[in-house]
Amino acid sequence: MADNTAQLLFFVAAIVALTPVMGRYMYRVYASERTFMTPVIAPLERAIFRIGGIDPDAGQHWTRYAISAVLFNMIGVLCFYLIVRIQHVLPLNPRDFRGLDPALAFNTAISFITSTNWQAYAGETTMSYFSQMAGCTVHNFISTATAMAVAVAIMRGLTTSQTKVLGNFHADVVRTILYILLPISLIAALFLVFEGIPQNLNDYVTVMTVEGSEQLIPQGPVASQVAIKMFGTNGGGFFNASAAHPYENPTPLSNFVQCVLMLMLPAALTYTFGLMARDTRQGWSLFAAMAAVFVLGLVIVYIAEGANNSLIAGLPIDQTSGNMEGKEVRFGAAGSALLSVIATSTAGGATNSMLDSYTPIGGLVPMMNVQLNELIFGGAGSGFFNLLMFIILAVFLAGLMVGRSPVYLGKKVEVREIKLAVITLLIVPIGTLLIPAIAIMIPSAAAAIQDPGPHGLSEMLYAYASATGTNGSAFAGFDGAKTFHLVAMTFVMLAGRFAFIIGGLAIAGSLAAKRTTIVAVGAVPTNTPLFVVLMVSVIFVFGAMMFFPAIALGPLAEHFEMLAGKSF
Repeated sequence: MADNTAQLLFFVAAIVALTPVMGRYMYRVYASERTFMTPVIAPLERAIFRIGGIDPDAGQHWTRYAISAVLFNMIGVLCFYLIVRIQHVLPLNPRDFRGLDPALAFNTAISFITSTNWQAYAGETTMSYFSQMAGCTVHNFISTATAMAVAVAIMRGLTTSQTKVLGNFHADVVRTILYILLPISLIAALFLVFEGIPQNLNDYVTVMTVEGSEQLIPQGPVASQVAIKMFGTNGGGFFNASAAHPYENPTPLSNFVQCVLMLMLPAALTYTFGLMARDTRQGWSLFAAMAAVFVLGLVIVYIAEGANNSLIAGLPIDQTSGNMEGKEVRFGAAGSALLSVIATSTAGGATNSMLDSYTPIGGLVPMMNVQLNELIFGGAGSGFFNLLMFIILAVFLAGLMVGRSPVYLGKKVEVREIKLAVITLLIVPIGTLLIPAIAIMIPSAAAAIQDPGPHGLSEMLYAYASATGTNGSAFAGFDGAKTFHLVAMTFVMLAGRFAFIIGGLAIAGSLAAKRTTIVAVGAVPTNTPLFVVLMVSVIFVFGAMMFFPAIALGPLAEHFEMLAGKSF
């Protein structure tokens, strides 16, 4: 128990220590200041700008920035779709996999460009090496760079005064990839290879098991994809089992490092924001609000999964191991809880254990995390522009409490910004509650649910919350390959991603055009513990309470049934 607690505390300390270091570096990158990488990267950066006809100093209005982001990603969807559809005629396909069928190919292309990486397929049995590299890995970079570029553009809108431009999308994407994503992904990939993750183009290997039967062992360029899918908080990986597969996550050390990779960028961006606002306390207040909810969830899951399941307590098992059903022995309850909470708090989605086998309370927290739609750190970049909607609500409530106009960073938050935030937030209940309610009434769609009772409801709720929040993890026991779900979840992923991009840029554009004024005496400051408490309250009241009736019918009902001796 002590070792497990020390592991969790060491992780928290590592993130707190890395946040200002990485945050300051990213601030210098986006401010076009010189960094230690400039001598190496600058010539390549200038060459890309010249070849692409990009003027990094040509700022874009929020509408043009949004159009650039959407078009760039739609071209990516088309390229990904074509790659996986015709992979049988493309190189690097040692297993001669056929192209994916149209519905699955479209769903997969959308899922990767939205950073969801929803896997309605098993990569090792359907994807060629070319598809894994040119499709999955490349689009892990593209989707992450898009989200980070948009987040930084929104930060500019919040922290500048009387301007109509938010930066240049294409320049932001190029700098994100060259200065941030590529270098750290390369280092991470080399470390993962050292830990035992394959990085080759060899054909699959047939081996003889101890029972005397043959087993096919997949190979491929795994480490390069795992590095960016974790660092970019992208979700599903090379194998269908994701981070539970020994070729994606072989050791407790690789598990810990991948946890750090997933939370590094979302946490550091809060510090970057504080530097852009010329008040690091603004960034730390957002970090503290998200960290409070994150730590609370981690403690609950660790306690729930560290205890023994009451339904099997009488069996001859190790009574100190906790609920190990669906977990890898090499990680234990602590390592499983840590990665699962991080993966669902961010847009990572790459859990190393079977959430379907968690205790009801242990499974409730990951479900709530994805239902909150990337509010607890969230994805790299996407976490910030999703959190922006709740920042607007928080300052609005703060203004009501003190009887003054709501103000954030010296900008008045008026009717336009509040309407934009509320309209954007409507995407969440539509995707996570309305669409599942429709699906559960359609026999062919409801057939995707594996288990009866409240547990089956949890499977359906989790799947659509994961898609809307562009998380990509699954509760398991749910057949997402059904045609209804392939189509419905495709559009839910699109809405969950691009509605928040457009809404966030619209709010930032509106605020950027306003003059920054001195905050009036008596207004609620946004860089104090009081604002942290207000942010946490808004997250729970407007976020969590929205889903409480569904949660009560799912995990909570199952918990009380478990205490009564019944399982599903």
